[in-house]
Parts: sequence; C-alpha cells; structure tokens
Amino acid sequence: MILDNEIMTLSEELKDITITRRRNLHHHPESAWTEFRTAAFVADTLSDLGYEVQTGKQVIAESAMTGVPKAIILAEHMKRAMNQGANPKWVNKMGGGKTGVLGIFKFKKSGPTVALRFDMDANEIIEAQTDQHRPCKEGFTSLNKGFMHACGHDGHTSVGLAVAEILIKLKDELAGTIKLIFQPAEEGVRGAKAMAEQGIVDDVDYILGAHLGLQMKKTGVLACHITGFLATSKFDAEFTGLPAHAGAAPETGKNALLAASCATLNLHAIPRHSEGSSRINVGILNAGSGRNVIPANALLKLETRGATNNINQYMVAEAQKVIKTAAMMYGVDVKITEMGSAAGGNTSLELADKLSQTAKRLGIFEEIVPTCNFGASEDFSYFMERVQKHGGQAAYLMIGANLAAGHHDSYFDFDETALDLATKVISTSAIDLLNKVK
Repeated sequence: MILDNEIMTLSEELKDITITRRRNLHHHPESAWTEFRTAAFVADTLSDLGYEVQTGKQVIAESAMTGVPKAIILAEHMKRAMNQGANPKWVNKMGGGKTGVLGIFKFKKSGPTVALRFDMDANEIIEAQTDQHRPCKEGFTSLNKGFMHACGHDGHTSVGLAVAEILIKLKDELAGTIKLIFQPAEEGVRGAKAMAEQGIVDDVDYILGAHLGLQMKKTGVLACHITGFLATSKFDAEFTGLPAHAGAAPETGKNALLAASCATLNLHAIPRHSEGSSRINVGILNAGSGRNVIPANALLKLETRGATNNINQYMVAEAQKVIKTAAMMYGVDVKITEMGSAAGGNTSLELADKLSQTAKRLGIFEEIVPTCNFGASEDFSYFMERVQKHGGQAAYLMIGANLAAGHHDSYFDFDETALDLATKVISTSAIDLLNKVK
C-alpha cells in the first residue's frame, strides 16, 4: 500500500521516544482505578497532538465500576500522581477513580469509525530489586512500592501514543474517525465494562485490542485470530458471625471461619458444565483473630470462569448458592460483592483475516500464527461484544515478545524491539480500516 513506507519511517523515527515513554511509565506504575499520572500523561500527549480528549465521567459509567479503592486511598494516589508531575487539569476530572481516556479525531474525508484499545494499569506486585532485573540495573524500576508493570501495559500505552502520532502525521491521507481508548483497570477485569457501558464504542465499525507476549513469547511472532476468551466473574464474600470465648462459652459464638471453610470446599465441588470449559478458584481465605476466640469474621476472594457467558453465569449462580447456604448452616451473615468481570467471545474471523493479510504485506514478522486459543480472560471482550452486537467487527492481536519472566512475575520484562513491531502493525491495520469503504 502507498502509505506502508511512510508508516515504517515514522515508526522508526518514534522508536527512541516510545522506549523512553515505556520506561517512564514503568518507573511510575499505578494500579486499577488509580492511574492518575498515566492517564494525565496520555491526555496531555493526545491533546498536544490535536485530538479531542475525553476523560472522567465522560468515558466511565460509575454504576458499572467494580473493585474501586476507598476514597481515602484514591485521594492519596491523586496527590502522589501530581507530586510525580501529573497535570492537575486532568487529574481533577478523574475523581472517584474515573481514569479512562478517550482520544477522538475526525478526518476530513468520510469513512468508518475505528477504535483501538490500550490498557494502562500496573499490578500490585513488589518489583525485583537486583541487577539480574534489567529495569533495576538500568534505573527505571518502580518508584511506587508495591506496584509494578508486570504485564506489559506500560508498553501498550506507549505504543498507543506512537500510533496516535503516526495517524496525525498522516491525517491528510486518511478517512473516517479514529477513537483511541486508553483503559484503566484491566487487571482484575474491571475497566472495560465501565467504559463500554458509557457507550463510547456504540458507533464503532472496527475495534482492535492487542497484548505483548502471552502465548506469543518470541519477538517477531504474531497471532491475529484469537479464540476462546473465557467469561469470568470475581467476587468477595464477607462472612460475619459472633465472637465468643472458645473455652468458656463456645456455644454462644457464630463461627465465620467454619462457614467460609465449608463454602470453600463445596465451591470446588460444583459440577462442571457439559457445554464447555468451566473454572472456579478460591484464591484467598482470611479469618479469625486468635486461637482462643470463635472467629467472627472471614473473607473469601474467588473467581468463576466459563467458555461462554451462559456457562460462567451457571458457575456464578451455583457459587452464590453454596456461599449463602454455608452461611445459613452456621448462622452467620454473608455479603457478596462483585469485584470484576469479563465477557466470553471470539474475534471476528473476517477482521482477523484482514489483519493477517496486512501483517503479511508488511513483511516484518518471522511467523504469523493462524489461530490461537486464549484460554483465559481479558475484559477487552466487553468492547468486542458491544461492537459485534451493534453490527461491527472486533479483533485482538497477540504480538510476540521475548520475556525475561512470565506475566505477573516480579522479574517480568520484555524485549523492547516488540514496541516498534506493535506500532507498525497496529498503525497500518488502523489505516487500512479507516480507508476502507463502508
């Protein structure tokens, strides 16, 4: 295509700044709903490039937000972000953790509406502090203790900003409308639903998401047809009983620990579904206050998954039944709180084939994998589901990168060469779709 060479040149020119941005973001990680500095940096950059920038309640439906930190914690993170250089103009619009950012640009010629999604949040992990870990050795390890970019979202955000710049530099050659979605709270699958329910993709004809690494663990490998997004639901179950002296008056207590333990065992005994894969896991059980006290409180953190939304909903219904029944058996109260979720689904085959053809044309990948089963959950699926229900197409790219350690590991790092490959394939794919006749 006539613009391919220009895209390649522009991406090459942006390589150094893209790596610099990635390292800056890695140095200042922020977890779900607290990405104030990251989001403000994105908003500043998009605004300077000439995009219409929306943030805060413009792009986040508060009613759909789950797992949001308490107000006092959000305030602390807002203050830290501004102390680390975030523009107060943007931070003050993001109150309540509404840290999503949307950049919109309408080109002069009419055409499709294309959306690109980039996630911004970090993990709640303590980063390795040894010279065997390159970010530490080269001076861009996390400044924010207890938080780390251990999944590559710092790279995703940096690629998104490079793509934004390339599209603006080629704006006279492009048609339609581009929407650049910078999403908070992908970890714990919380952010996409709140943005999708605000309606920001309801007019979108094509939407693309992407991730570095995952099943593509080698730089130069690409997968365009991703299947098997598992639907998932995350819950906290808080059991509240009555404390009592375990020796003198055990009969007066109501044992929350036993109720939670009973629930845990029976949650893992839920029958599996005949129509596809299902999962359940209790990841955390905290309870009790002392060896001689009947435990009055217990907390379960659990998740369900299913190959389809229906299978996951079956698991959710059964799980809630088990939890409530266990509470009833031991005479304690229980409160169940949704903490996150993602839809099931698959990419649009026609769009996946188009992306594969684009990637082959560029000739920058050593291997293009025909199809890849995700076998996990990603809340991009909410955008995907919403666009497909409105008659559009959605696809997800896995862009290969050599990894120093697995995702969510304290030694996680990736080959930064992959940033340029990601910039090139996403920019070219977006331009191909923008200039496609509706």
